[in-house]
Amino acid sequence: MCHIVYAEREREYKNMKVLVVNCGSSSLKYQVLNMKNESLLAKGLIERIGIDGSITHEKIGLDEKFVVKKPLKDHKEAIMLMLEALQDKQHGVISSMDELGAIGHRVVHAGEKYAMSVMISDDVLNVLEDCIELAPLHNPPNIMGIRACRELLPNTPMIAVFDTAFHQTMPAESYTYALPYEYYERYKIRRYGFHGTSHKYVAERAADMLGVNLMDLKIITCHLGNGASVTAIKRGKCIDTSMGFTPLEGLVMGTRSGDLDPSIVSYIRDKEGIHLHDVIDVLNKKSGVLGISGISSDFRDLEDAVEEGNERAALAIKVFAHKVRFYIGAYIAEMNGVDAIVFTAGLGENSAQMRGVICTELGNLGIKLDLVKNNVRGKERIISRDDSKVAILLIPTNEELMIARDTYRIAKKYKDTI
Repeated sequence: MCHIVYAEREREYKNMKVLVVNCGSSSLKYQVLNMKNESLLAKGLIERIGIDGSITHEKIGLDEKFVVKKPLKDHKEAIMLMLEALQDKQHGVISSMDELGAIGHRVVHAGEKYAMSVMISDDVLNVLEDCIELAPLHNPPNIMGIRACRELLPNTPMIAVFDTAFHQTMPAESYTYALPYEYYERYKIRRYGFHGTSHKYVAERAADMLGVNLMDLKIITCHLGNGASVTAIKRGKCIDTSMGFTPLEGLVMGTRSGDLDPSIVSYIRDKEGIHLHDVIDVLNKKSGVLGISGISSDFRDLEDAVEEGNERAALAIKVFAHKVRFYIGAYIAEMNGVDAIVFTAGLGENSAQMRGVICTELGNLGIKLDLVKNNVRGKERIISRDDSKVAILLIPTNEELMIARDTYRIAKKYKDTI
């Protein structure tokens, strides 16, 4: 009898369908994956939640796409719409909610509490509430999504997967700021890092593509998009990352300044006669390549402007690339070498030009880009020259798959105990 129950459970696990939920302040992104072969069954995006003209973009299976416009006052209504769409008789991919084995929620910040994904409980939700002050724009909608799903699907296991968790392996010398230590003790002011799910995913894929155990590699992962970060990964663990206490630190980004002299904040405040929070707003929303170029935060627009001879657009690209090289060089020194460099996210995956600008001056470090192999967009590929001492890889990120894998693993373990 035990063998029959065990076999039935194994079949259930192998065919488990996992729903991945990512709630933004006014949006909801979701995917359903069959964990038997990690195939994508459905994906959707609901925008303008709580705003006039809410829009749902959905893709069921590999081909069918449709758009629905319906007013949605909050995330609960958005999640109800999502569940209706997934069960739709014509387009749906499940016949009932019972087919969902678990739900994985992307959560930005868990402070120092969690170094890995966890089953969501009331205690976990309390921790996320406590971390709102560390991620005021992100944690509240993440929590709203969790609460709505728990209300609508109370018997479905739910797992929180944190952006900050992967970086919790950093040693103290990497995450400690040179401030009075009591600020860390009282307020937990330290480097946290973000994009952790993406960095973890592409590092694991790099090891697979190279045919080398991840524990034997030193990897630098470059998540380059409108938000951007670089991470040093040694033997499968993050030992340093460019983003800090908030996503403002580190690389120059689309609209974020990245690293700068802290005294600039008070200097701008005094010169412009504006409040401190207005200066922080400038650093977050009006700086980066947008601030330098005066044109756009979109690197595609900058590349077009460079072709037309715009010098400030060219400067913005050079400043961005300079900062990426700066962190790559720092992390090579920190790890005493590097085996592979990975480019991912919107810019990293799609701009052969940016990858070229970044890698051009790294030849003396054994990092040699193959210009022919590099002429590709959004496809997994090793793009280094055959004589390069360091492998250079292009790997499209897949945070949703990483969330689904963690969700499946934890839900399977949970179901084995009941």
